[in-house]
Amino acid sequence: MPRVFVQGSPVDSYPRPAPEARRGSVRRVTEVGEEILHRPCRDVTEFGPDLAALIDDMFLTMYVADGAGLAANQVGVDLRLFVYDCPDDDGVRHVGHIVNPVLDPLDPAGRRLLDEGEGCLSVPGAMMDVPRPDRAVVRGLDKDGNALVIEGTGYFARCLAHETDHVNGQVYLDRLSKRDRKEALRQVADRRDEVFARRAAKTAALSG
Repeated sequence: MPRVFVQGSPVDSYPRPAPEARRGSVRRVTEVGEEILHRPCRDVTEFGPDLAALIDDMFLTMYVADGAGLAANQVGVDLRLFVYDCPDDDGVRHVGHIVNPVLDPLDPAGRRLLDEGEGCLSVPGAMMDVPRPDRAVVRGLDKDGNALVIEGTGYFARCLAHETDHVNGQVYLDRLSKRDRKEALRQVADRRDEVFARRAAKTAALSG
């Protein structure tokens, strides 16, 4: 079994961090409550250097924030796009981006829900159990407009579903009970400053 998949295709190895990050600049991560996170994003209709540069920035921002995935509206851009660098439950690394993602519906009879911990860079410091299917298939395009199908299991399936939620205007708090949502926001209040200090230190180290 290959240990790395890039854009859904197996490769022998891939740098860590991904090469895209070396070309990027760090952007501010939006936070829960900001309007752009709570409405569906626009389809990407223009492919070219501006889109490629945005993807580079998103990769670097994701790494600085210690994330496994990042959607464009999490850096304040109203476009259906996300990047990821995420392991699955077998330790296989998955790296890439997907434009205009659509999550395939799964047959309820053939899916298994995993109720496991989930965090979000836009909900800094909180971690809550969220039920998600153990498998995900996302269809979309790459930065050049070529068709893509990305499949994931376990934690990577959770990442694909989580990021597709983002471009549809949902954060994982929307999937929680009122009580659990309140607990998540309490965690944010307790840990937000620590999270942002860590991100600032990483950003400063990069620029130094």
